[in-house]
Amino acid sequence: MIETVIRKRIEILADKPLAGRVTDAIERVGITGWTMLPVLAGSGRDGRWQDERITGADKVVLLTIASQEKAALLAEAIAPILTSHGFVLTMWDVEVIRGERF
Repeated sequence: MIETVIRKRIEILADKPLAGRVTDAIERVGITGWTMLPVLAGSGRDGRWQDERITGADKVVLLTIASQEKAALLAEAIAPILTSHGFVLTMWDVEVIRGERF
C-alpha cells in the first residue's frame, strides 16, 4: 500500500491585480509551488459578483499545498491583506503521496 502524509491544502480567493502579493508571500515562506485559477463568479457577504475584465475586478483562487509549519507562516504573512482587501483563505488537511515535495 502506498503511504501518504498529511499536509495543508490552502486556497486563497484574491483580486487578480493583487495576486502577485500572495504568490510572493507563498515563495517567501518557502512553499515551492502554487497554482492560480480564474474565478468567473460568486456570491458573498456583499452579494453576487462576476468576472469583470474591463475594470480589473476579476478574481483568482491561488492553490498550494504545504507543511503545517509553512501553512502557518503563510497565513501570518498575508493576514494584513486578508482583512484590508477582503481576501478569503481556507485551509484543511489533505493526504498526499510524496510528502517530501510539500
